Amino acid sequence: MTQPLQQRNPLTRYRVAAATALLTVLAGVYSMHGSAATSSESPEAEWVYVGTQKSQIQALRLDTSTGKLTAIGAVAQGPKSTWVAVNPQLPILYGVDDDNAREGSVTAYAVDRATGALTQVNTVNTGGNGSTYLAFDLPSMTLFSANYASGSVSSITVNQDGSLGSLVSTIKETGSGPNRRQASAHAHSVVVDPSGQYALVPDLGADRVFVYGFDRATHMLSPADETRSQSFVVPPGSGPRHIAFGRNGQAVYLLTELSAEIMVLRWDASQGHLTWVQSLPISSPEFAGAKSGAELAVSHDGRFVYVEDRGGNALVVYSVNADSGALSLVQRTSAGGQKPWGFAIDPSGNWLLVANQQSGTVNAFRVDPVSGMVSDSGQSADVPTAVSVAFVK
Repeated sequence: MTQPLQQRNPLTRYRVAAATALLTVLAGVYSMHGSAATSSESPEAEWVYVGTQKSQIQALRLDTSTGKLTAIGAVAQGPKSTWVAVNPQLPILYGVDDDNAREGSVTAYAVDRATGALTQVNTVNTGGNGSTYLAFDLPSMTLFSANYASGSVSSITVNQDGSLGSLVSTIKETGSGPNRRQASAHAHSVVVDPSGQYALVPDLGADRVFVYGFDRATHMLSPADETRSQSFVVPPGSGPRHIAFGRNGQAVYLLTELSAEIMVLRWDASQGHLTWVQSLPISSPEFAGAKSGAELAVSHDGRFVYVEDRGGNALVVYSVNADSGALSLVQRTSAGGQKPWGFAIDPSGNWLLVANQQSGTVNAFRVDPVSGMVSDSGQSADVPTAVSVAFVK
């Protein structure tokens, strides 16, 4: 394990100044065109950005009254932006460069709310390879990157205007498992706990959820130690992929990719410690193919957990026990395409959009807020090699 390194980019001041000037100009664009966009389009429309494996970001328009998806086309070219994430407060989109052949990076884009167009603001290297996932911590204005190929996780500062600041820390792990894809550590995602003191990192290669200290004041990640935190070990060959906290801040949901299970864990913030509560297979009993878990999310009200079963091309819905956080199966349904890779629930909570990578579509599902069940709206858009989804209102 390497210690976090404070890194300074000599061009940071120039980039931030340029980004600030750019966003000042774009702010005028937003104010001039914002009302026109909402009147010419449906008043319930949202921009949807899709990360792909084609070195481009695609844009769609979602009408939240009907689920209709309108394809806008490629709005950014260049990096292999498989994963995209949005600033929670600003019309700023972030995309990774998931090319294993070079050091990974994150690029910030300003969103034109009138047209959906993206304007590149600035780019910061992640200090790792194969940057494959982004997570935003709003209280500290920190963006985290999970770097799959190098088995590392990085923290990057974010300026008040949404532009990227500097790379602050990178922690690299070691570890392996019995599967052929587990020859080395592969950090696959990251989430900050509700206390803001820890970052949890599922690692597919090491069969662990690493628990790191996090300082919101300095944006610094720190390695685990015996007195403060420890990693959570999953059964060999599980391949932890994505993770999310339940609404109560104590239940944690971990999706494994290789064994295709959803695990319920209990989080103790006073000790930085995870304990096992429950494990459920996400594959149907009759499924005989290669298992693969892809994505999970907790509903906005915390009552349901949604999971992508990539092996079975399915969406799986679970209800949450409010006291224990334990899960019960509610629904299993087709994902609307082949190899569902990612999905996201829109800000209204009424729509779930699935990125079907192999069939090259994004499919819209309506979410029933009472039962939690999803229904295919029949609306879809062609997006070759779709991987991830992010919304901007």
